[in-house]
Amino acid sequence: MIAGLRAKVNAAFSQELYVDLLARLSQILGEPVDFRVAESPVFVEASLRDQLVTACNDICAQLLTPAYYDASTAAIPPHQFVPGNDAKPTVMIIDFAVCQQPDGSLYPQVIELQGFPSLFCYQSVLGDQYSTIYDLPSNYSPYLNGYTQQRFVDLLQHWIKGKHKAENVVLLELEPEKQKTRADFHATELLTGVRSVCLSQIKRRGKQLFYENEGALVPIYRLYNRVIFDELEQRPELIGEFDLTQEVAVEWVCHPNWYFRMSKYSLPFLKSPFVPESHFVHQLTTIPSDLENWVLKPLYSFAGAGVLVDVTAADITALAHPEHYLLQRKVEYAAVLESPEAPVKVEIRMMVFLPEGEKQPQVITNLARLSRGKLIGVRYNKDFNWVGGSSAFFEQ
Repeated sequence: MIAGLRAKVNAAFSQELYVDLLARLSQILGEPVDFRVAESPVFVEASLRDQLVTACNDICAQLLTPAYYDASTAAIPPHQFVPGNDAKPTVMIIDFAVCQQPDGSLYPQVIELQGFPSLFCYQSVLGDQYSTIYDLPSNYSPYLNGYTQQRFVDLLQHWIKGKHKAENVVLLELEPEKQKTRADFHATELLTGVRSVCLSQIKRRGKQLFYENEGALVPIYRLYNRVIFDELEQRPELIGEFDLTQEVAVEWVCHPNWYFRMSKYSLPFLKSPFVPESHFVHQLTTIPSDLENWVLKPLYSFAGAGVLVDVTAADITALAHPEHYLLQRKVEYAAVLESPEAPVKVEIRMMVFLPEGEKQPQVITNLARLSRGKLIGVRYNKDFNWVGGSSAFFEQ
């Protein structure tokens, strides 16, 4: 992937430079990042870049329709339905494995989708630091569609806060100070002024929400939601005066219903060369005979929890709730990033925004993850270097 630039960065790399990168991030964010930061960005040539953008636009066109909205209502567990206007998502996140054809050319395949926020503000900080320490050429950028870092920050300011002051907008999480993704919460407050508040600290007076600051109740007009129901169900003690499913007078950024509407649930509805074949387990008429080429995924989990890579027919027939599972054809990640130690697999999370007032979704930036383990997740890469969270820089 951009062999000349990769060789330059690999030659420039040293452990001292990596330590400096981590120190810079720690200084900017106020504490060390609590997940592994990859040693290097990923460089994406124009052909793969264009495929990623085409795939995002193709998927958005299929999911942003009244027909899919109606069909996806079934994805929302009735006891987790949240009132409020969820007519369309405010963001669409699409994870792609970078794969390789026999002729060596690269192509993307969808792994998962989510209508839920990612590490937007942190990625802006990370990309800037990669660019600085490696002195990257100006014709490579983590942004698309004419965006720059400043224009992206301007977008985030409006996208997260709307027409409100930062003090009246809350990034809603569960014990944000303990989340591994809190680097993004620090970055969000740094770039937008919006602070993170635990769900348990939200006060409700009728349909009005408040949080406490220096002994005073501050009204909340807009919620930037980062609460995942799967985690909330494991931590019911964090439900205080507001349990999410109550009707309240707030604007939502990333309405909770879209966590379910645009998720693994949407994969069987998609017809695209960029989306591997997927089926709801309860709709299978027969179990595939080549299960070694399939992966079993729970619909309502996050961070790879419950995914079965080496699935058997017995695993499928033993499911108590097959309607909550997806069988997806396996995707083979290609080890296409040459590191000083070993080839590395790459996953690119494309971030598509739907800003208020805009009719068309905008493919703007990304998050990349590097892996040398069996799977992308942290638990499979604990003992490796040149793995972890990164950023893709696209050829402009």
